[in-house]
Amino acid sequence: MDAADSIAEFIEHWRKTGGSELANTQSFVNGLCHLLGVDPPRGSLADDAHNDYVFERRVFQDNGDGTTSFGRIDCYKRGCFILEAKQGSDADRAAVARGEDDLLLSGLTPSAKLKRGTARRGTPGWLKAMHQAKGQAEFYAKALPVDHGSPPILLVTDVGHCIEVFADFSGTGKTYAPFPDPARFRIMLDDLHDAEVRDRLRAIWTDPKSLDPAARAARVTREIADLLATVARRIEKRGYNAEATSGFLMRVLFTMFAEDCALIPPGAFTGLLKNQRGNPEHLEHQLAALWAAMDKGEFSPALGVPLRKFNGYLFKERTAIPLDGEELEVLIRAAEHEWTEVEPAIFGTLLERALSSKDRAKLGAHYTPRAYVERLIAPTIMEPLRADWNGVRGAAGSLIEEGKPEEALRKVEEFHARLAQTRVLDPACGTGNFLYVAMARMKELEGEVVSFLTELGHTQYVAEMTGHTITPENFLGLEINPRAKEIAQLVLWIGYLQWHFRVNGRDRVPPEPILRDVRTIQNRDALIDYDDRVLERDEHGQPVSRWDGETMKDHPVTGKKVPDETARVEVYRYINPRPAQWPRADFIVGNPPFIGGKDVRSRLGDGYFQALFKTTKVPESADFVMHWWDKAAMAVRKDGTRRFGFITTNSITQVFSRRVMAAHLDARTDSICCSPSPITLGSMKRTARQSALP
Repeated sequence: MDAADSIAEFIEHWRKTGGSELANTQSFVNGLCHLLGVDPPRGSLADDAHNDYVFERRVFQDNGDGTTSFGRIDCYKRGCFILEAKQGSDADRAAVARGEDDLLLSGLTPSAKLKRGTARRGTPGWLKAMHQAKGQAEFYAKALPVDHGSPPILLVTDVGHCIEVFADFSGTGKTYAPFPDPARFRIMLDDLHDAEVRDRLRAIWTDPKSLDPAARAARVTREIADLLATVARRIEKRGYNAEATSGFLMRVLFTMFAEDCALIPPGAFTGLLKNQRGNPEHLEHQLAALWAAMDKGEFSPALGVPLRKFNGYLFKERTAIPLDGEELEVLIRAAEHEWTEVEPAIFGTLLERALSSKDRAKLGAHYTPRAYVERLIAPTIMEPLRADWNGVRGAAGSLIEEGKPEEALRKVEEFHARLAQTRVLDPACGTGNFLYVAMARMKELEGEVVSFLTELGHTQYVAEMTGHTITPENFLGLEINPRAKEIAQLVLWIGYLQWHFRVNGRDRVPPEPILRDVRTIQNRDALIDYDDRVLERDEHGQPVSRWDGETMKDHPVTGKKVPDETARVEVYRYINPRPAQWPRADFIVGNPPFIGGKDVRSRLGDGYFQALFKTTKVPESADFVMHWWDKAAMAVRKDGTRRFGFITTNSITQVFSRRVMAAHLDARTDSICCSPSPITLGSMKRTARQSALP
């Protein structure tokens, strides 16, 4: 029997079970393993320490009152997955047969789990049963031994019908989302004919981390950043300033991205570049004309087709820089990459380094990987939002069972409306990686909500959702570096469009204009505002300068890093300084700059130091990051912010920094006590605000 026949036989056999309570989970998993060519689970041993790939893997939880709860994972493979069946397991049936119906770790009894398996497919009850099975798998992930860690994959199966796949590659086990996206996370039996689907399942069994899209994306992104740095370096050597160079290259790279997303004809831009290999001097005129057509949504002579209206801010300036033949070849190489695979979470950082002559040498240096950013985004933003959603989804399921479907739909719609209005602020956003990851995770949650509405048959709401969804407008930033600010805004749009096409397919184009001039990233100081900034001059009228506070050099004798006094910046005096006002947001996250309290004056200069401490009660000896902490805590207490989370260093626990926290922890506002819960992240520490009644 060939492979195609084996697949067809497997599908036909399990389809006949009809999802009955008697469908055998273990037989189904063993058959699937045979089909995929992977080893089946082994027999369980008495010592759970050796049960790394088994059926009915026991897990325990200390209830804190001298008692222990336990549960059994239907199928478990350490470091790979937890599988939970909607139908329950053989162990559940055996427990019911013995008259043992005690409450399990998941909050269900064995008989309740079996009853869950009888929910009829295609009904709201079925959706509720699958949701309960996922929740049970999440409980088990938290109850695993600490040294096992959280598996990257959860599988929820309705035996003989489908397998739902959820992933969390961050290692936290707190934000399992539909994988690879809400449009493809549910694998129906007939989908097993697709080799790509079988490969995905095989990888879940053998190497699930290879499925993490951030891994390949990071390599592609670094390669592209290296190419852009090469062009930027050559252009600047010809006398073009950094602002003109970066603006030009950002327009080029977004056009490459638009080509790969079919926002402009696929291959058209790369073809335009290749056609000018013999005459690169003509390219600047063609690029300027192309960007004018993209801005207005007009016919493009350069491409020979009418274009969609991009508008927004990116193509308001259409100036193109002349390129020579070698520079053109580098851009062609960049255009030949698959731009839809770029990882926005790190692209901004690498692009800023590529476009900055000062930071270009850091291109190969460490950057904050997406998984690390997610360790902050998950508890600060996604845990409360998912708790909200789980409550709403459970309530909706109960209302449907009570014969109140319209009330259930209204409750879900109201949740989606609140989610679509949720705003996130990063008050030191750099190139936007924290904001992008927050957007990606919130879009995943929105996808689940919309899928739930669709499965309930509410297609009209989904069809009319345009303008009633999460977009870059939900994500606000403050950034003092003007180029980083522009990159951050671009990163959000690229990430948003990637998500749109991943979920909706390339045939469903977002409404025009493609780019809206929302300007949610503000180029300004996060801590102080002022009437004017006046350049200090000496007695001869010459500008006063100081060390830039950053550039270091090797000491000629000791070899240690010391300030490079030749790296100078001008000194300013701030007129009428006052506290900066932050935009209102539901959540605040970020990685504010770290400067030890004793170094703030030397790093930032006397003028800024004096202005800052005219506007704040933060002690001068406190770490610089505590100014962000102070303002974020006040937003929680006074402005309705739900939580905030920052990456800081361990010195936040020292005396002067603790005084800042104590002032807020001891305050009482509207019967709410602000209680930060520090959580160590390797050598770094996060403070995430939580609320509790005093």
